[in-house]
Amino acid sequence: MTIPITDVSWGSILTPDRLDKTGVRRGLLEDLALKILYLHGETTLIQLAESMCLSLGVIEEIFQSFRKERLCEVKGMTGGTHRIVASEGGRQRATSLLSLNQYVGPAPVSLKDYTARVRQQSVQNVRVGPKDLQPAFQDLVLSQELLLRVGTAVVSGTSMFLYGPPGTGKTSIAMRLPSIYSDSVWIPHALEVDGQIITVFDPGIHRPTPGGEPEDTDRRWVLCRRPCVMTAGELSLEMLDVQFNPVNRFSAGPVQLKANNGVLILDDFGRQRARPQDLLNRWMSALGMRVEYLTLPGGQKFEIPFDVLVVFSTNVQPSELGDEAFLRRIPNKILVNHATEEQFKEIFTREVNVAARRIHVEPKDLDFLVKHITQDLKKPLSHCYARDILNQLFWAASYLEAKPEFNRDLARWACSNYFVNEANKSAD
Repeated sequence: MTIPITDVSWGSILTPDRLDKTGVRRGLLEDLALKILYLHGETTLIQLAESMCLSLGVIEEIFQSFRKERLCEVKGMTGGTHRIVASEGGRQRATSLLSLNQYVGPAPVSLKDYTARVRQQSVQNVRVGPKDLQPAFQDLVLSQELLLRVGTAVVSGTSMFLYGPPGTGKTSIAMRLPSIYSDSVWIPHALEVDGQIITVFDPGIHRPTPGGEPEDTDRRWVLCRRPCVMTAGELSLEMLDVQFNPVNRFSAGPVQLKANNGVLILDDFGRQRARPQDLLNRWMSALGMRVEYLTLPGGQKFEIPFDVLVVFSTNVQPSELGDEAFLRRIPNKILVNHATEEQFKEIFTREVNVAARRIHVEPKDLDFLVKHITQDLKKPLSHCYARDILNQLFWAASYLEAKPEFNRDLARWACSNYFVNEANKSAD
């Protein structure tokens, strides 16, 4: 097998012009072509090439093999290429193949080629500086010290804990990490491992770069922004394994495979369906060695790159989630604490200046709100309070069909509705 040729000026992957340059076994590609031909009916070789994302030269080789084995019939010529249909023998063989595996998408790439490509475009190779973080976090109010810690973690390309009290912006920070990267990476439609096909490209995760691919690009790969996969309480250990579908009888890659060369966020870590210790133990070696071992449906194990910036966002102290042996494998532990009074006022001011819901706020009334929360209600200033308290006022105004306003009485009322028992006790 050969690693695809790389055009350094474009960073592209050139289209293989012969079957033996695809890096994938001939028999697998012929089986895939026959299934597609059977399902599509009468098809030109150009259409078959487009369906498989292969060059016409490769399809011509497959066509000659089909003719030799009498698996197809030629119906004529269209646009200078043959128009073919599956023969009776071809239909019988295609039906048998579909009973074993119903994958009929683009041709896969080899595991060897995929591994080489992931390492070449590793998330650890990206150069990131303050100028990259500024636009990504410009809508958040963060200290320069916090930005320094986040930037350091991103440069490492390894993993980080974002931990601290609820409502302090950990999830908001995590969700903006992918926008730090301005480059693109190649994602394969599918991967061939030991004769089995595993789908990788996921339109719900991978965002193609429009107009970014040269004409001679190997179309089995899609040029995308660096991916981001975000999971929360729904994450289970099963989601970290190859996902075999017993109906169509082919597999999809797990979340960490789809996140390769990008960011994997585990939000609300500690609240997953699986125990945190089990999840951490699963990646004990992967976090340190940057490789992981997955298992095919038949039981065969194979090695895959683990090239992701893993972000654990949690309200729990890291020491309560894993032992020292694991914690040292997560080199960046970033405390995201409550807002200062100045930060809270800045957040509140930004919220009230949003064009869709702009209202006038007197500085003395904002001072009152801060004092009411911190002294009367004895609450620390979580970043989310500014937005949530304003939401109370806008929802009430909408219900009453009144113009939204902000003053001390309304601030007190919004807090009583938001903080529930604590506010009611204070009012009593």
